[in-house]
Amino acid sequence: MEVQRNFFIFAFLFVSFLVWQAWQNQSFLTSKKNESINSTFGSINEQRNIKKIFIKNDVISLVINMYGGDIEEADLLAYKNTLNSSEPFKLLETTSDFIYQAQSGLIGRDGPDSAIHNTRPLYNSNKKIYKLQKNQKELRVPITWINKNGVIYKKIFILKPNRYDVQIEYHIHNLSKNALKMNMFGQIKQTIHLPEKRNIYSRNFALQTFRGAAYSSNDNKYEKYKFDYISNNQNLHVTTENGWIAMLQQYFAVAWIPKNLGKNTIYTSSLDSGIAAIGYTTPTIDIPPHASGTIESKLWIGPEIQKEMQLVAKNLDLTVDYGWLWFLSQPLFKLLAILYNIIGNWGVSIILITFFMKGITYPLTKAQYNSIAKMRSLQPKIKEIKEKYTHDKKRISQEIINLYKKKKINPLGSFLPIFIQMPIFLSLYYMLIGSVELRHAPFLLWINDLSDQDPYYVLPIIMGLTMFFIQKTSSTNNVSDPFQKKIMNFIPVVFTVFFLWFPSGLVLYYIISNLVTIIQQKFFLSYKPKK
Repeated sequence: MEVQRNFFIFAFLFVSFLVWQAWQNQSFLTSKKNESINSTFGSINEQRNIKKIFIKNDVISLVINMYGGDIEEADLLAYKNTLNSSEPFKLLETTSDFIYQAQSGLIGRDGPDSAIHNTRPLYNSNKKIYKLQKNQKELRVPITWINKNGVIYKKIFILKPNRYDVQIEYHIHNLSKNALKMNMFGQIKQTIHLPEKRNIYSRNFALQTFRGAAYSSNDNKYEKYKFDYISNNQNLHVTTENGWIAMLQQYFAVAWIPKNLGKNTIYTSSLDSGIAAIGYTTPTIDIPPHASGTIESKLWIGPEIQKEMQLVAKNLDLTVDYGWLWFLSQPLFKLLAILYNIIGNWGVSIILITFFMKGITYPLTKAQYNSIAKMRSLQPKIKEIKEKYTHDKKRISQEIINLYKKKKINPLGSFLPIFIQMPIFLSLYYMLIGSVELRHAPFLLWINDLSDQDPYYVLPIIMGLTMFFIQKTSSTNNVSDPFQKKIMNFIPVVFTVFFLWFPSGLVLYYIISNLVTIIQQKFFLSYKPKK
């Protein structure tokens, strides 16, 4: 089997896989509106715009609706909304066409957010704007509500410097004569269908990633749950002592991490107006008369930075979803990060990674070309076999196999490097579209985002030229069938078109890999094997 054929088999398998994956990631959802469960877990409170407070640290800015104390907006100050935008990336949002909120409250018999009250408590705050000051270790923002029986409910938001996790605490002071029973809930809800302004990758099959719900429990370290499951009322009901719930999208996540008070219940639900929700409820806590109780939870609102997420909750770093090749993508990213810390440029780091991978696979590549050279030297004898047994195809196959055995040639040896390189190539692809560190990472000149496609398609064209050169300098010209030869000549054009949409960092990797292949091909194809 010739080098260029193996090369194009690899490319074909890769692109076919991406097309299949993009199809898998699409949501084929109906526009059917489902009934709201209740006011706590349901649609937006009509009074949400009446009273709000603003909380900010170095990296996040939050807008809190005082009706219920839900987080309705969250800006990530260290990340741009788009490449050339001056506005921060808005993760949580509440508008007329899109809802993405992190809710929390107290439900149960005496919970102020219980559905029996048919409304949310209106909290009070001493200030409207809270900002973490320099050299301040933490920012505590208390909001308070007192019910008709004199029970004081205090909800506290705690932010720390340069941290994306927010501590949420409920302090309940029972000044009544009766014991109180309640549960805490945390919920993330989001409109299933993205508006145009947020659906920036809808036309690019190569940049499609998972968007939907996810959770972790005692039985599952990390499990994704598609929006179409929720939309079709195939809802979760999982009981676990540990775990978390999350909403995921490319590069960013929102996750509730409840404090373990026993067995929490994880659920999903389909709300009205095409909104999906995932949440948890804690076990019931009892607060005796004239006593106090506290319930805590953490909320992650930010980029999927693995080293920070794994400190917040066990398995939360798995939301950086590298797919089924995570065991290759994770060490590959760590190596890439080490090179970046030394060099300071992700593009140059990708180039060095390419040389590193080519170095690792060099023994296999050498064996591949040796096998090809030996098989080429046998072509005259194979031709004789075919002429001798023209009408007996079974005998031809058997004689050729015997010839390979006699010469100690494995015809499948030329395929092995292809199957080794494909997982490496795919793992790099997963890493580029899944690692937030590479979002808006510049290389040089016009390449300002290695995770996005080349805006001028220069790199894909260069890649196509290298593919064409590999084909022309290999033995494709020996193909006798004119139709087959035309197909082989047309393949670089086809894959150049496909690569127009791929992340420029991946195309860069492929170009460097092709250049190394050209050098190796020139060297090895001039090698004369020992007879």
